[in-house]
Amino acid sequence: MNLDDRYVPAIHLNLNVRGLGPSATLAINERCAQLAHEGRDVFRLGLGQSPFPVPQPVVDELKAQAHQKAYLPVKGLRELREAVAQYHRRQEGVEYSGADVLIGPGSKELMFLVQLVYYGDLVIPTPSWVSYAPQAAIIGRHVRWVPTRAEDGWRITPEALDRLCRPDPTRPRILILNYPNNPAGTTYGPDELEALAEVARRYRVILISDEIYGELHFHGRHASIARFYPEGTIISAGLSKWAGAGGWRLGTFTFPPSLRWLLDAMAAVASETYTSTSAPIQYAAIRAYQGGLEIERYLHNSRRILRALAQRLHGMLTAAGIDCAAPEGGFYLFPDFCPLRERLARRGITASGELCDRLLEETGVAILPGTDFGRPAAELTARLAFVDFDGARALVAAEAVPPHQELDDDFLETYCGRVLAAVQRVVDWTAD
Repeated sequence: MNLDDRYVPAIHLNLNVRGLGPSATLAINERCAQLAHEGRDVFRLGLGQSPFPVPQPVVDELKAQAHQKAYLPVKGLRELREAVAQYHRRQEGVEYSGADVLIGPGSKELMFLVQLVYYGDLVIPTPSWVSYAPQAAIIGRHVRWVPTRAEDGWRITPEALDRLCRPDPTRPRILILNYPNNPAGTTYGPDELEALAEVARRYRVILISDEIYGELHFHGRHASIARFYPEGTIISAGLSKWAGAGGWRLGTFTFPPSLRWLLDAMAAVASETYTSTSAPIQYAAIRAYQGGLEIERYLHNSRRILRALAQRLHGMLTAAGIDCAAPEGGFYLFPDFCPLRERLARRGITASGELCDRLLEETGVAILPGTDFGRPAAELTARLAFVDFDGARALVAAEAVPPHQELDDDFLETYCGRVLAAVQRVVDWTAD
């Protein structure tokens, strides 16, 4: 035996993290970076990172607040918590105060904390964002998947939620409801939300309404389920998607007063882990949540760029015989290649992972398989994030187009050409 071998520590990993890989969205981003480093032309439709810059008033505020260096309160800067509460009061008409808000270094961290401190099952509609279930696995929570159907726009139905809860009506549960949805881009109307709220109230389910894409509803008509179930809904939001500030790492949870005990428990754990969220970022975020004409114009143009691009891409995919729910917000499509199953099988492709691997290798287009979002491998679904374009340049160009005029194909070809080219490669590859 080599003498040094006696001093190598044995591997003693927590059982909950054995075999756990990196987040699928981050892994595909790193893989794309490596391929680009090797000289490949890669179309990055894997990681869902906003293509748009942070609104200039918010950037200016961050510069002005760069000197802030003190540890801030664990629950967040008082002025920011109040600004977030006022924002939700304006948007939803539900009475919140700053005491109902918890600020964290990204909503992802807050999602983890709430699962850690709440003892109960995690209920997740499938398909869903890639990190909900792995976070539950790390903590050791039981995950209950609720399948959804393409013909329902991948939305959970009240009947499906009732079927899950009815056999054990008093079991504690948290349901994560994400809309506009990642990965499908679909959302819920007020009637659908009201029906879901009725079932959640009947079984006292805590709802985490993940509304990180709410401001990117294509027509600016996002509604929170908190309107219909205020006493049991936690609104999860942040700056990463609508404000293009993913790397800033700031998320918010807004609680009803009846769940203050849960907020306090999360804050206690936060005090022993991340301590508090970055001070300059919190001060700058106040400006983001105050809104105003310049930010509203930024949002209007972001929405109409995404709306026009989504409609064009959806048309390209469906014309090629690929099933795809019509997106209503955000920057995702969830195409289903099952209608082309025989054609793909002749090329040795029978699962969504194989589909995405071959697509990246043979076309340079990076998308994620449906299995990463909780779907069966044989379903041949995948998520496409239509974000590989220069959002700053597109916003400047959109400013020159009258506000109520739809952006045409010439605009998309000029300012979103890489995304169009990528999806054309997908269409041509399936045809071959």
